[in-house]
Amino acid sequence: MVCKLSIVIPSGDHAGAIIDTPAIPSVGDRLTLGDVTVEVLEVMELLPPRGDFHFVHATCRLLSAPAPQARS
Repeated sequence: MVCKLSIVIPSGDHAGAIIDTPAIPSVGDRLTLGDVTVEVLEVMELLPPRGDFHFVHATCRLLSAPAPQARS
């Protein structure tokens, strides 16, 4: 299965993402987006599956963010 996952992080500074995953995430799952970790709060299928291809949306909350870089 291929899952095209749209990720939104409300009230955060992260822009979210669109990623491919091998499975549909579940509420409570943790996902890594680069150097950020998020927790899945809500999952919705956006369109009916087309064969093994799924279009899914996940609302997440930020768990960890990268440390700010010091300016020199």
